[in-house]
Amino acid sequence: MNKLTKIGASALCGSLAAISAVNAGEMSVSGGANMTYTKLGYGNTGNPLGMATAMTFTGTGELDNGSTVTMNIAHNDKNLYSSSDISIATPAMGTFTYDEGGGTGMDRYDDMMPTAWEETDGTGVSAGLVTVSGVGGGTDIEWTVPTDMLPDGMAAYVSISPKADGSKSSDKSVTGSASDVDGMGWDLAVEHASLADGLKVFGAYSVIPKYKTDTAGVGVTGDETSRVLGATYAVGGATIGYQHSIKSLKSSVTSTGTSDYTNNAYGVSFSVNDDLSISYGMHKSERNLNGGASVEVEAQSIQAAYSMGGATLKIAETEVDNAAYVTGVTGDNEGTTIMLSLAF
Repeated sequence: MNKLTKIGASALCGSLAAISAVNAGEMSVSGGANMTYTKLGYGNTGNPLGMATAMTFTGTGELDNGSTVTMNIAHNDKNLYSSSDISIATPAMGTFTYDEGGGTGMDRYDDMMPTAWEETDGTGVSAGLVTVSGVGGGTDIEWTVPTDMLPDGMAAYVSISPKADGSKSSDKSVTGSASDVDGMGWDLAVEHASLADGLKVFGAYSVIPKYKTDTAGVGVTGDETSRVLGATYAVGGATIGYQHSIKSLKSSVTSTGTSDYTNNAYGVSFSVNDDLSISYGMHKSERNLNGGASVEVEAQSIQAAYSMGGATLKIAETEVDNAAYVTGVTGDNEGTTIMLSLAF
């Protein structure tokens, strides 16, 4: 039976107590704090001041067979951790990651466009985009394929979830049966960074089995499938990017049921110098209904970031048409967000 030889933790969860003094291993803490001012051009802004603090606990250990173990727990405000993962890097079989926070499988490619600060839908101005996430958007197990099994510059990831309902559970608990997910879902994600200098291409495919029915308006008519393909290219201080993705829901046979969400994202960033970077990004997402009707969200954001040692000043001017796939004035959002970010 393998045992940890560097980190003496009888329980690395909850309050992270019970660290053995005899075999105390390596545990590090990093963090930061953000102070924001957000001015919205729609609705009622209220108090525009905001604050967030974050801490990430990282524990490392080693098994008797030479595998290394890494644990990450991220606390983003309040009393619950926002994400966590435990990974085991083996000498010959790649890395296995037990993830409960997103960012694995297809979810790593939901928006890969270059920015000075944030994704187009992440600046505090609501866009309500529905992008691709696959099983990596919830709790899953991911296998990172060993690099010596792949061509130089290529990385590949396989993620599975026994029931990819997007939920997260603590130990000794389950998510229940409310979801329409039926069976194991999986993601296959690949990327290549050596086809040409500065070029990175990426793609992923996902299948989530769903309950099916022949009764109109009840259940779904097929499995949920998602796919994404994109590329970024860096030359000098500039990076440009484009990606296309489709999330096919097959939600029902009624005319008002959603058939799919089709996304096209563009971005360009430029490093003016070591401290200052600027970017422009646009994300278009079209919700298509079974009856043929469609609504397109268009979000665009101009951003800048200036670093001053451990502090970074960031600003974003964002504009959204048809936010959350609502047409007319109700769906038109715009605003300015300013952030002072501190690292410690």
